[in-house]
Amino acid sequence: MRDPLASLSTLGTPQSRPLPGREADQVQNAAGGYSFKLDVWRRLEDFVILGTAGGTYYVDATALTVENAGVVQDAITLDGPRAVAVAEAVSTVRPPRAPSNRGALFIVAAAFAWGDPATRQAAKAALPRVARTTDHLATWFGYYKQLCGLSSGRAGKLRPRTFRSLRTALAHPFVHEDVEALAYRACKAMQRRTPQGEEFHLRDVMRLAHPVADSPQRAALFGWIAGNVADADARTMIRRVDDFLVAQAATSVRETRNMIGTRDVPWEFLPDRWLTEPEVWDALIDTVGVTALLRNLGRMTRLGTLAPLNDAVRRVIARITDSGELAAARIHPMGIYLTLAAYKAGRTSARPGKQPQYWRPVPAVCDALEEAWELSYGHTEPSGRRLLIAVDGSSSMSWDQVLAGGTPIGTSYQVACTMAAIMMRIERGHAHVIEVTTRMQPSKVSARTSLAEIQGWRPHGGGTDLSVPFTWATSERVEADGVLVLTDNESWAGKLHASQALAEYRRRISPAARLVVATLNATGVSIGDPRDPGVLNVAGLDVSLPALATEFMRP
Repeated sequence: MRDPLASLSTLGTPQSRPLPGREADQVQNAAGGYSFKLDVWRRLEDFVILGTAGGTYYVDATALTVENAGVVQDAITLDGPRAVAVAEAVSTVRPPRAPSNRGALFIVAAAFAWGDPATRQAAKAALPRVARTTDHLATWFGYYKQLCGLSSGRAGKLRPRTFRSLRTALAHPFVHEDVEALAYRACKAMQRRTPQGEEFHLRDVMRLAHPVADSPQRAALFGWIAGNVADADARTMIRRVDDFLVAQAATSVRETRNMIGTRDVPWEFLPDRWLTEPEVWDALIDTVGVTALLRNLGRMTRLGTLAPLNDAVRRVIARITDSGELAAARIHPMGIYLTLAAYKAGRTSARPGKQPQYWRPVPAVCDALEEAWELSYGHTEPSGRRLLIAVDGSSSMSWDQVLAGGTPIGTSYQVACTMAAIMMRIERGHAHVIEVTTRMQPSKVSARTSLAEIQGWRPHGGGTDLSVPFTWATSERVEADGVLVLTDNESWAGKLHASQALAEYRRRISPAARLVVATLNATGVSIGDPRDPGVLNVAGLDVSLPALATEFMRP
């Protein structure tokens, strides 16, 4: 009779059981296998980067949202200032690590709502750096009211609870920001809404902050925001207020077009009624920044500004395929990919109080975005290391759409293949891609793979064994300096854990091999051993993933 104790090993343990001696570190994942449980700080960082929008094959998005909101509360309870520091670090790093700033804004709002005095002091210092734009402030304000609101006496309406630290934080931009810059934010705020769909105005923030003006010009601006200073008086002292009022007073499309061409008026100052006019957007094509141009391609197509063979399409193509302009704006290949995927989806996400908007993508614009994707590699730097990229090709990777800004951009498998293609381009011949299920599968990704190709791809299917990249590389004696695994982290089918296979690969083939595990959903587990200094666990839908991976792989 076989001795059952003989089956226990630190070198080869089935993924259906935890590693001997690491039972406290591992939990059963949603697929039934055992993975390393990420500590609260790693999970908090994943939440800031990735959010909870997509769900996985095994866990739906609602469950993930509830679970990760609990992670935020746990982190604030454990060490509130550290939680705020994590949010600020991810929010402010350049190039950006997160496709959205919402996670960081939520944590800062929660720090004020749930934190102790020390946590609120940390949040006070962080708020101006995390809520850098009017949109950010509107989003933060909505989260804070939802987490720490008091009944206003009106049905469904909340008024925010205030603390001295909160008032000081909110007063900071009013007191320290240049008056013209503050006026610019105030004018932009006229057309913003909170995540709950409520109208947002800087007046709402100023009523909580009670800022004190240090000059007649600032006092005039405060009075104008509060509604106590007339337009005629404010515009004579503050140029941005005059620009805004001129834009608001436009009475025709022709007048608006002329104003765009003759005055330095930001497009955000224009009344909503003119931003639904194709001719207005035609004029804006030549004046908005390339980042704003990329963000509004769907809107311009829906309105009819962009249509096959028209001059507006020609001008848009000229701008988004200008390598110099892309480099100056630091447009990353990942950003172009997300733009193209959202544009080709032909729809916006449903937001509170609004229905999705639809358009028919213009093929020439899609082609130009593919060209821009190619051009954007001109200012990326390779790691100079040999990289093995493993794409999870199991059935679970095709189950659901990954969302970016609420818009579906492809399955987890398609997103993983795109990331692999981006890394292949960046590494310039020093990377190899494989696909893994319960064994090694050949990958279709090459250095010349286009974005259009990937959108039609499907995974091989079957179970998941993420020890395969290392066992295959060991058996084939593939010498890699680093391994990048793109997965949903639901590994269960292997006869040994990925960490054991990595240890054997290092022992026999590449002693200094590093591992980056990029998960496409913040599930709280990873195949990568968090105690291993040669392992980096990151959230996969991360705008700066290529930069993170290449930097980590460098010696």
